[in-house]
Order: sequence, then C-alpha cells, then structure tokens
Amino acid sequence: MSVKINKREVGGVTVVDLSGRLTLGDASAQLRETLRELLNQGQKKIVLNLGQVGYIDSSGLGELVSGFTTVKNQGGQLKLANLTQKVNDLLTITKLYTVFEVHNDETAAVQSFS
Repeated sequence: MSVKINKREVGGVTVVDLSGRLTLGDASAQLRETLRELLNQGQKKIVLNLGQVGYIDSSGLGELVSGFTTVKNQGGQLKLANLTQKVNDLLTITKLYTVFEVHNDETAAVQSFS
C-alpha cells in the first residue's frame, strides 16, 4: 500500500493528511508533487498530518527534508503534526526532530502560525 494524500484548509493553513507508507517510488513522488502544487498556488502555511503514516523509509524521510527545504526557500513554513510513535522515534534517531517544528496535534500546529 502506498500513501494517500488529502488536502484541506483550516483557518488559512493547508493541512495535508497522509496515510499509509511513505516510501521510495510513488509515495515520495506524490508528496513532492503535492507540496509543489501548494506552493504554486501561493499556499505557504503547510501542516503535514502524519497520524495515519505507519512507516517511513529513508527515501520518504529524504522527501520530508526536501519538502521542508523547498517550502522554506519559497518563504513558507512546513510543520509536522500527529506523529505516530514509530515516526517520532525515527525523527529522534535521525536527529531530524531538531529540523522540523513538530506538534502533538493538528490544532496546535495550525495555531502555531498565528
């Protein structure tokens, strides 16, 4: 099973719900395209809701970092919310927890933009 992506707007912030596995191939490409699309539409406040992501491989992790950099370089902000224990552990082990702004829930992440 690959990743499913759903976009919605909450209080001027775009929330991207991801579910499934963020892995090499289609899943990583889908995330990259989604973020590019949002930036092209002028949406600079983005929260990735990872509550339904059960697994991220090195390619998926690379795509998160790449997406973060792309958004930041275009004057936007990318934040993470609802990390599962597995994803939380992965970000801690790879020290990427210090790169991303991580929130326990979507509400906190959306409010952090104001």
